[in-house]
Amino acid sequence: MVKYMECNIDEMERVCSLGKALSSPVRLEMLQLLYENSLIIGEIAKKMDLPASSTAFHLKILEQAGLIRMEEQPGTRGTMKLCTRKVDIVSLGLVRRNKDINEMFSAELPVGAFSSCRVSPTCGLCAPDGVIGNEDKEFCFYYPERMKAGLLWTSSGYVEYRFANGVPADREVTRLLFSAELCSEAPGYREDWKSDITLWVNETDCGTFTSAGDFGGRRGRLTPSIWPDGSSQYGQLTEWEVRGDGTYINGIRVSDTTIGDLNLMNRAYVAVRLGNREDAKYVGGLNLFGKQFGDYAQDLVLTMEYL
Repeated sequence: MVKYMECNIDEMERVCSLGKALSSPVRLEMLQLLYENSLIIGEIAKKMDLPASSTAFHLKILEQAGLIRMEEQPGTRGTMKLCTRKVDIVSLGLVRRNKDINEMFSAELPVGAFSSCRVSPTCGLCAPDGVIGNEDKEFCFYYPERMKAGLLWTSSGYVEYRFANGVPADREVTRLLFSAELCSEAPGYREDWKSDITLWVNETDCGTFTSAGDFGGRRGRLTPSIWPDGSSQYGQLTEWEVRGDGTYINGIRVSDTTIGDLNLMNRAYVAVRLGNREDAKYVGGLNLFGKQFGDYAQDLVLTMEYL
């Protein structure tokens, strides 16, 4: 897997350290030596016909720039330092960031890529080529094939997803958006089957959307032919937006939960849970539609805007 290093011109100390490391033909040759294999300092010195002290000096500069990693390993006479290349490609942005303009990180997950769940009949998973496992069997939700699912349904409970948190550590998230095509879940379908579907982000309640029903009166625009009539066919594209002044669903304020309540920068992932609260007025389950089912060609989408 290719390993990238990205830096920007306004990170002056980092850029200068990188420039210093790359300014020496000797150090460039060392990077080439480490392209395929990790080597100890003595091996590098021998291959380059350099004193061990000079070799260690150059390697230290490469390490300080983040281009290599040096780890102590047990040797025949004490310890030795093993040198490993950390970076394949360096990307340097020469334009200063405009701090008045927000940047965005967005990730999309298929409906079958959940990390945990609690489901109850009627429940199941379907891929474009057919139902995964057996319907109404919770253990089928743990089949590896679940990753191919484009439709997920359960009469109660929840499903939780972990999205990669690609926001740089030194930034401030100002807005989070989550969107999904969803509806209630009734046996077969019922257009008047309400369900209170709540979104939690990092275990924090971000408001409840009441689905009017389980829609099956017509076929979904993208729903494949293998999925029968008389079943859930499509949902409503629903968006939660968490800002500094509260949470909105499809543009309507529904909660006092703010972006600061989500503790977004404490983890390498963002936990997103969809389901029915146990004390909900309408425990009507949910259907989740991926890009090959329903009316909208998208999976589950999480977007974070940051300064």
